[in-house]
Amino acid sequence: MFIENKSVLVTGSGGSIGSELCRQIIKYNPVKIILFERYENNLFKIDQEMQECKNNATNGEASVTIIPVIGDMTDVRLLEHVFSRHRPQIIFHAAAHKHVPLMEYNPIEAVKNNIIGTRNLLDISSESNIDNFVMVSTDKAVNPTSIMGATKRVAEYLTMTKNSASTTKFTTVRFGNVLGSNGSVLKTFEKQLKKGGPLTVTHPDINRYFMLISEAVQLVLLAASSGNGGEIFVLNMGEAIKIEDLAENVIRLSGFIPNKEIKIKYTGLRPGEKLYEELFDTTEEIVPSDSSKFKMAIPQLPSYERLLKYIAELERIVQLNESDKVVPTIQKIVPNFNRDHSSDVDYPVIM
Repeated sequence: MFIENKSVLVTGSGGSIGSELCRQIIKYNPVKIILFERYENNLFKIDQEMQECKNNATNGEASVTIIPVIGDMTDVRLLEHVFSRHRPQIIFHAAAHKHVPLMEYNPIEAVKNNIIGTRNLLDISSESNIDNFVMVSTDKAVNPTSIMGATKRVAEYLTMTKNSASTTKFTTVRFGNVLGSNGSVLKTFEKQLKKGGPLTVTHPDINRYFMLISEAVQLVLLAASSGNGGEIFVLNMGEAIKIEDLAENVIRLSGFIPNKEIKIKYTGLRPGEKLYEELFDTTEEIVPSDSSKFKMAIPQLPSYERLLKYIAELERIVQLNESDKVVPTIQKIVPNFNRDHSSDVDYPVIM
């Protein structure tokens, strides 16, 4: 495995995907795992879990060094310090703001974390000549209708364009919803069941692609060890599932009768939310891979100069807190970012 005896940095290591990456990475005997996380409580939990795993191990896991770092990717000096001191060779970039409705209300934060933070991490990874950089992306980046999805699309562009100008192998892995992740629909349904319902579904026709966290991360590791860099690996998610059907099955498996003992309530689409997700953009070329587990997407990329120009514009927007300029500026990078104006919100003004 390409991780063995390497120093590995995982951003967003306390999140659903990041923590599962850490659990699986430690099995492949890295020399070091750097847990990079901005939320203290999440970092504490995954650090404790990794230390326990190390202490109970009977093989190479026992020798791995665990380094917990509280940090933000927008802090360039901190990134420089971490890379200089711990010299990571492989980066798994799982840190992102992911909740669609929240990012509609907080577009500046979405840009700061998902775009500028990713750009900072890409730059220092390239300057440090690391071996592999793997960014975790989302199907919401495809034909985006939300600020969250559009910022992740820009992050995909940044990662791909960086590959052609670096000795580092930059790869993106894109997949849909992960069952059991923080804020996932199953966890919401579980909480609602405990209260006796109703289970809330935004629209009777809404559907999503789903996979288990462990399966998603296994495929991330497989994709990371494949290819030459510059690819977007799109995991095979199977068929999309109607959320209404999922809600009914959850109710039945809990021993109740849907819409009799436990009701299903339709609440309407939330800001930025799509009825259905797509795994490939209409502008992308779909290329088969050596594995049946994923295909490759080849998008039409903006020029690197054009990309940097509008990233600089977004940085100015962030500095001036001009929330209303976020969407039109991102649309210059992602022309098919078609935001539904019915989801317009009043952005908070920070004085």
